[in-house]
Order: sequence, then C-alpha cells, then structure tokens
Amino acid sequence: MTVVRDHRTALPSLASVYRTRSSVELKEFFRQRESVVFTLAFPVILLLVFGAILDYRITTASGVSVRFTQLFAAGIIAAGILGASLQNMAISIATERSDGTLKHLVGTPMPKHAYFVGKVVQVLVVTVAIVVVLLLVATVFYGVDLPSGSDWLTFLWVTALGSAACTLLGIAISSLAKNGRSASATVTPIALVLQFISGVFFQFSQVPEWLQTVAAIFPLKWMAQGLRSVFLPDELAALEPAGSWELGRVALVLGLWCAAGLLLCVSTFRWQDRAP
Repeated sequence: MTVVRDHRTALPSLASVYRTRSSVELKEFFRQRESVVFTLAFPVILLLVFGAILDYRITTASGVSVRFTQLFAAGIIAAGILGASLQNMAISIATERSDGTLKHLVGTPMPKHAYFVGKVVQVLVVTVAIVVVLLLVATVFYGVDLPSGSDWLTFLWVTALGSAACTLLGIAISSLAKNGRSASATVTPIALVLQFISGVFFQFSQVPEWLQTVAAIFPLKWMAQGLRSVFLPDELAALEPAGSWELGRVALVLGLWCAAGLLLCVSTFRWQDRAP
C-alpha cells in the first residue's frame, strides 16, 4: 500500500494572525521616536504648560466655581484621544501606503482585515496609555478631582465611542494625503483647528456661535463635552450652549460618526498611492 503524505503547511489560526499583526503594529509605533513623542508626550506638555499659565477659576451664575485645570483636563484628554486615533491612523496609514508596505501586505496570505485589527489594537493600547498618563499628571501636579462612582462608566463609554469614531475617521482621512510626505501637513492642521473650535483649550461657550455650529458637526466637540460631564460639577452644565451635558446626544452623535466613518473607510480606502 502506498502512503501519500500531505506536505502542505497548515495556515495559522485567525487569532494567531491577529496577535501577530497587533504585536507588529505596537512594535513599529513604539520604535518610532517621533510618533511616541508627538502622540504621548505632546498632550502632557500642553497640560503642564496651560495648567501653569491659565491658573484661574471658572464661576457660574449660581456661585459654583472650579479651577480651569479641572475643565482643561477633560479637554486635553479628548485631544489626546484624537491624536492617538485620528492623527495617528491618518499619518501612519498614508506613510505605509506611500512606502509600499500596504502593497506588500496585499500580496501576502494575511487576510486584509487583520491589518485593521492590528491598527485598532494599537490605538486601544496607545489611548489607554495617554489617558492614564494624563490623569496621573493632572492629579499629581494640579490636584484635579477624578471621576467617581457612575461617572467612571460615562468616562469609559465616551472614551470608547470617541476613540472608535476618530479611528475610523482617521483611516478614511488617510486617503486625503497624496503621499506619505504630505500626510502630516494634511492631517495636523485639521486636528489643530478641531481642537481650537471644540472647547479643548478654553470654555466652549467662548467660541463664536458660528464656529460652535461647525464644531458640533465633528466628534471631538461631543467627546470633550461628554468628558467635561465627569470632571465638572453638574452646576457647570449651565455654561454649555444647551445648558446641560446632553449625554444622550453625545452618544448619538459619536455613534453616528462610527457608522459614517465605517462607510467612508469602505468607500475611500486605497492600498496604493494615487497615480501622479
């Protein structure tokens, strides 16, 4: 009797592919000093500088007041999440598209969706890191009061929804850059403008009304508002344009941006640069 041996190599499991791709993404991120400094250190520097310079109290008509750093902590955490998701995804994917990394990955047996799983894991790890560092710095250097009780649940779902929406939007925006060299110049101004008009660096009520309307279109404004609700006393909701935290609307808008971001990713994502 002749025995026929099957010399085919068994393919790794999907879970193994996901773990490997996620590990690659994390190693590549933390090996790039510029990305680590800009994504992790820059928000911390902003918190330290603005917290030291803008040392004043915000008071409502009813007499309730808090230090500016209590409000700024919510805004800078929202900005940190934006940097770890939208900016990070848009710039890194545009760079990998330009240097041929994406084209190479398409030619391998790896499922295409494993690439995006790796990116999502990278965003999750970096987001957790930046949030933890910012909370630590805010409490140690400026005595910021952390959320308590059910506020932590609100903090978690606002962070999760905001990060998901910004990650998907970042993947979609990566297609705006003509090549990797222009990615940072394309994406960074968009992120900075959104931060200035979304109430990150000062009270949102101080933003001109027409810019408030523009900011309300995008997820950063709603993420910052949701985070303010867990860092500030309920009385300070009176300083919001609607006079309340509008957490239901925060969840709705961020959820809609997750859906819209997914549709944009599917319709605009490219594995190669556009032809010159």
